[in-house]
Amino acid sequence: MAMENGTIALGLMAVLGLMMIAAAISDIRSRTISNELNAAMAILAIPFWVASGLALWPDVPIQFGAALLVFLVFAGLFAIGAMGGGDVKMIGAVMLWMPLPLFLPMLMVMAIGGGILSVIMLIHMKLRPSGKAVEVPYGVAIAAAGLWALHQHYLNQFQAIGLS
Repeated sequence: MAMENGTIALGLMAVLGLMMIAAAISDIRSRTISNELNAAMAILAIPFWVASGLALWPDVPIQFGAALLVFLVFAGLFAIGAMGGGDVKMIGAVMLWMPLPLFLPMLMVMAIGGGILSVIMLIHMKLRPSGKAVEVPYGVAIAAAGLWALHQHYLNQFQAIGLS
């Protein structure tokens, strides 16, 4: 049964990866990430928790609460106009999947990716001025950080090297 649950968890992670890539592509093309896509990412975290053996108490409430806290912080950024609503919902949904020790590293990778993306957008704006406000497709940075974090925790077979 454990092997079967591991296979299910791995399959769900692959689905999450594909959904994050779809969100990034959507954000690049239209500067929007659909509510349906974000909702699917959030809802699929529940069977992922079950398949990966997350304990109903206290692990699930802690995981949910931590993801909610991150969502609320970014909702504050949305409230002041610093982020789009789809990006904020995507961050909340993706964080439901992340192990707590990876929350801060993932947010750091996301911030670095977002900074690089912002520089690229500013250069693009200087080379091809359009008169429109610059909208950074932050879903790209969220997806890149989410894929990095999934790799680090679940797929990196060398993570123990150097930890002893």
